[in-house]
Amino acid sequence: MNKAELIDRLSTRLGSRREATLAVEALVDVVIREVAAGGNVGITGFGTFERAERAPRTGRNPRTGQSVPIAGTKSPRFRPGTYFRAVVADPGDLPREGLAGGRAKPGSAG
Repeated sequence: MNKAELIDRLSTRLGSRREATLAVEALVDVVIREVAAGGNVGITGFGTFERAERAPRTGRNPRTGQSVPIAGTKSPRFRPGTYFRAVVADPGDLPREGLAGGRAKPGSAG
């Protein structure tokens, strides 16, 4: 599923494609800005978005065997939550009705 398909799926729950687009864009914007600033975004039952930092290290050129300095890097990381891992491992654990996250009552999203 890509972003457009996600928006289409959410539009049936939120009432309009415009509302779904605004919701997805706002969520992505907040996550990107917070993680870029070095913070974490944790969504209970879903997972945590965070910035991972790799220290500078020394590598080797495979052709010459010469040591090569490799600069430190920062990249985004997502760690899935316990519930998310459990339902991916066994989709039968998903509720037949309502929201998979389980916090909101069925029908409260729209």
